[in-house]
This record gives sequence, C-alpha cells and structure tokens, in this order.
Amino acid sequence: MSRMPAGGIDELLGGWRLLIACAVGVGCSAIALPYYAIGALTRPIEDAMGWARSDIQFAILFSSGVGALSAPVTGWMIEKFGTRAVALPSFFGVSAGLFVAASANTISMFYAGFALAAILGAGTNPVLWSRAIAGSFDKARGTALGLALVGTAFAALALPSMVTALVEASGWRHALRGVALLPLVLALPLVFLWLRSGSDGVSGSDAVAHVGVKVGEAVSHYRFWLLGLSILAGYLAISGLLTGLIPALTDRGLSAASASAIVGMIGIAMIPGRIAVGIVIDRIWAPAVACVLLLLSAIACLVLQQTTDTALLLAACAVLGLTAGAELDLLAFLTARYFGLTQFSKIYALLYAALATGSAVAPGMFAFLREKTGSYDLSFSVAAALFVVAALLLPMLGRYPNFTPENQSAQPESA
Repeated sequence: MSRMPAGGIDELLGGWRLLIACAVGVGCSAIALPYYAIGALTRPIEDAMGWARSDIQFAILFSSGVGALSAPVTGWMIEKFGTRAVALPSFFGVSAGLFVAASANTISMFYAGFALAAILGAGTNPVLWSRAIAGSFDKARGTALGLALVGTAFAALALPSMVTALVEASGWRHALRGVALLPLVLALPLVFLWLRSGSDGVSGSDAVAHVGVKVGEAVSHYRFWLLGLSILAGYLAISGLLTGLIPALTDRGLSAASASAIVGMIGIAMIPGRIAVGIVIDRIWAPAVACVLLLLSAIACLVLQQTTDTALLLAACAVLGLTAGAELDLLAFLTARYFGLTQFSKIYALLYAALATGSAVAPGMFAFLREKTGSYDLSFSVAAALFVVAALLLPMLGRYPNFTPENQSAQPESA
C-alpha cells in the first residue's frame, strides 16, 4: 500500500473545519435521523398505537423515497445557490417534519411528518456534504469523505440507545421530539460558522479543478447504470437489515436494551471503518475494495440467520457496519472518479436517488416478509443475495477515466 499522495495531509489540515461541519451535518440529516431511529421506535409505537410493524417501518418509504425524488432538484439547487445557502434552512425542515411525526395520532399523519422532513430537509442529505468535500479535496478525497461522512456512523451508534432510553423515560413521542431537536442544537451552529462557500463548498482549502462530464454524457454511459444498480442492490440489503435487526433480535428473546447494544456495534464499526475505507480507496482501486466489503456482508447475513451467539452477532454487525459506513463514501468517491466534478452534484444526486430508493423500499419490504413467514430468516437470505449482486457489478466499472482541464471527457482506457 502506498503512502497518501503528496499534498493530502495539507488538504486535510487546511479543511478541518469543513470536515467537522459536514460530519455533524450529515449525522443530523433527513436521511440519517429517521433511518437510525425507526428501529428502536418500532415496537414502542406498535405497543402504544397498535399499528403493524410493516406499517410503521413503511414511514421510511416516505422519508427516503421522497428524498430520492427530491435529490435531482437538490443537486440543481446546490449548483445554483451553493451548499451553505441550501443547508441552513433545511435543518429547520428536518426538525419540523419530525415534530409533526411525533404528534401523530394516525398512521397517515406519521407518514406525513416523515415526508415533510424529507422535503423541507432535502438540503441536509449526503448529496450536499459529498459535493462540499469533493469540490475541496483531491489527493485525500477518499480520506476526507470518510472523515466527513462519519456523522452517519455516530448517528447509527448513538441513536438506537438514545431513543431506547428516552422511550423508557417518557414514551415514544418525547423520544422522537428529542431526535427532532438534534439538527437545530448540534448541526445548525457548526454549519453556519464553518460551511462558508460559494457553489463549490470550499472551506479552508482551494477548490480542485472542476473537470469531467455533464449529466447527459454520464447517463448515456454504461458505468452510470452499473453503479446505480450496484448501489440500489446494496442499499436494499443494508436498509432492510438495519431497520429490522432490533425487532429481529427482540423476537428471539433479547431485551430491547440488549438488542440495541448489539446493533450499536454497527455504529461502532462504521466510525473507524469509514475512515479506514476512505484511506484505502485513496491508494487501492475502489471497486475492488467495495466488492470485498459487500461479499463479507453477504456472509454476515448468513451468520445472523443461523446464530444466537452474542459474540457472532456482534461480529456480523461489525461487518455490516463497515459496509454501511462505506456505501456513501464509495458512491461519492466513484462518482467523482468516473464522472468528474463538472456537474458532480447533478450526477451524484441521480445516483443517490437509487440509494435512497433502496433505503425507502427495503424496511417495509423486509417487515412484510417477516409478517408473511413469521421470522426474519428469508429477509437475511434475500439480503445476502443482494449483497452478492452489488459486489459483482462493481469490478465491471473498469479503470478510472483520466480527466484533465484540456480533456473534459472520460477516457476509459486511461489509468
């Protein structure tokens, strides 16, 4: 393994404020907060309201699904108005939507709150933070993405236990209201102070050269569709698993606290894993790295299907944490490497729509499979197969194109 490319350390040191702002921002985003809170809320809401589990987790369809639909618009807004101008009002939108969901007395109002958080909070999603990082880092781009997007790992680590404790103290409504306050209390001040940018998201370092292809060229290339299909399959698997793990473990007799602690290993693994994967992809061909992670996750699914041993459950969750932590980083990194930065926000937003679609559909789909079969065993098998499909598609992307200011088009034959 080679050392970090020359200038990489200087990039990281010069952009540390941007890295912190992005990490906190993405951790308090319209995709992270509902997604990592819903698992710990599912049984308490089921017990209090009498709604079916699949109906409760169907709320993620309104959160991530609306996020998928709004992603292209968000990408256009970022290019036109800049990252900071889009991000700041979006934090209020996330909080407003979750407060509505916390006050819901009907399932339709619950869905409306999640949808409102996605619509009004669309500017907090990874499209924005990835654009800010990709436009500010070149030599250490993978490492910077790992550091900046680590906020979702902290959300995965902290939210299940936080929500469980709040539910036990004062019920699911107050727990969800506590989650709704996080964007305003944690993210808004840091983003206001440290995400000072034009359209490129630069803070503390010079913008890298904006070369690459435009949206029309990207979507006409096979690489766009390979990457989109891979990310869709991978996120169908990871989203269905993560939102269903706590209910799956409590179904086996574990307490809610024990199940939350085991699933919390996902967040623990995401933090060092996300950073480590970022460092590795700055040195090693990223599709190969992603392929290995996805195949390991397929094995982890089979372990989760077969065992009740705590140590093995923790190990399987750790593997899933590595993959969950790397998905966003890899998508942003691969988008920048294969399509460049000329219209990164717009291209990434379209690919992110595939990711968000998987995140939206999977929780309800996997909960439905559980209700039809009486267990989560089939869900684990389906997830394993999806991970294998996602893994095998990535090596087909080929070598990175060679973008230069003089040559804006992708050169598949160039290393």
